[in-house]
Amino acid sequence: MPNRPRANDTHEPQIPNKFMTDDQTQLRDLFLFTIGNRTFGVPAESVDGTAEAKPATPLPHAPPPILGVVCARGRMLTLIDPRAIAGDEAAPRQSFTSIIALRGDEQLALAAESISETITVSSSDIEPSSAQTGPETGAIAGLLRHGGEKIIILDPARLFDAAVQRKERRRRRF
Repeated sequence: MPNRPRANDTHEPQIPNKFMTDDQTQLRDLFLFTIGNRTFGVPAESVDGTAEAKPATPLPHAPPPILGVVCARGRMLTLIDPRAIAGDEAAPRQSFTSIIALRGDEQLALAAESISETITVSSSDIEPSSAQTGPETGAIAGLLRHGGEKIIILDPARLFDAAVQRKERRRRRF
């Protein structure tokens, strides 16, 4: 006979963008990738899949983090350069070989040069980002030191807002 949950048992979902809110130590799976000289991580449950990079169709007047639109895994995705999110704006725009499709209604993907492993870390090992000064840093959930390197952890829920920096696109002109 299978075990059935009792009425007083509650199941709280794992929310990937809440790294340091709980007093209890929780384990997090992070999907790692590199681009340029930086290593990034996103919560593994936010990754829909990976694909070989295709040239991105540029969008007119797009902010620097948005490389354009690509078709991957049967979806049109807005491709974001994580280096620009991290403040590295002098990076060459087409130096990626893979894309990481993210889950969610915003239809986003991240540019990557190489896909690394998925690691499991304790949420207490993730340092909150100390550089929360501008809107572009809002997508940086924290920093992790693992295997002798610094990993910038991105918050997929705040990526689009950080990429476009919520500037008003249409203005009424009188």
